[in-house]
Amino acid sequence: MFAADDPTVAVAALADALTTDTPPTLLDVRWRLTGPPGRDDYTAGHLPGAVFVDLDTQLCGPPGADGRHPLPDPVALQTVLRAAGVRAGQPVVVYDDGDAMAAARAWWTLRWAGHRQTWVLDGGYRTWVAAGYPVVTQVPSPPAGDITVRPGGLPVLDAVGAGRLPHDGGLLIDVRAPERYRGEREPVDPVAGHIPGAVNLPTTGHADATGALRDAAALRDRFTAAGLHPDTPVAAYCGSGVTAAHTVLALHRAGRTDAALYVGSWSEWITDPDRPVQR
Repeated sequence: MFAADDPTVAVAALADALTTDTPPTLLDVRWRLTGPPGRDDYTAGHLPGAVFVDLDTQLCGPPGADGRHPLPDPVALQTVLRAAGVRAGQPVVVYDDGDAMAAARAWWTLRWAGHRQTWVLDGGYRTWVAAGYPVVTQVPSPPAGDITVRPGGLPVLDAVGAGRLPHDGGLLIDVRAPERYRGEREPVDPVAGHIPGAVNLPTTGHADATGALRDAAALRDRFTAAGLHPDTPVAAYCGSGVTAAHTVLALHRAGRTDAALYVGSWSEWITDPDRPVQR
């Protein structure tokens, strides 16, 4: 239904797909780091047929020593996805307000869970509305899905692997704002700085002003300038594994489907005082 070599789908292509006899499953994952909850936005209006799924409580595990947005329990995730109507072999499209940060983490989570037929709506809800496509307030009741969650569909990096990667010739990308990477300012976590050896490449630069991802060639150029070459292992991290998923999404568009996500990210790294911090 959608291109297999591109992790995103344009609003026009989604609109056409929704008119077919077998439309994709839509998941609304609008979310903000500091609130308010995205469900309020969903209630005010959403794409026809979309089901709301909460990033914090349904797509991630509870915060703790593994970070603020750790991996979800596979059984709990399977229950959530089946309730949302996700079926084996059926395409899923996830969307957020438009910056694709939450949508990328949802996309990553479903693909990690083994559901490869998952795409991100490029430009998200804002682009859908701007193009004149309809929104509704009715909450659907989809038939129960039958997805079986099989973790391991995408590579995951733990703290040991993240610390080792730059010293083993790999590229560890810190996708946060430069001042957070440098340790000059830390608005979220109690310790400032970055993992030694990581390079800073803010994920916001992977998208245009509308929130849509840049084309594959532009992304490849950007990653190459940061030190990524075809034989270079690569992984991304951020504060808690959400915005870094956006960089993994961009890496997939650029052709690097082997890119790993350090899910625990900085919020996990700093829970162990023995782990080094660079500023």
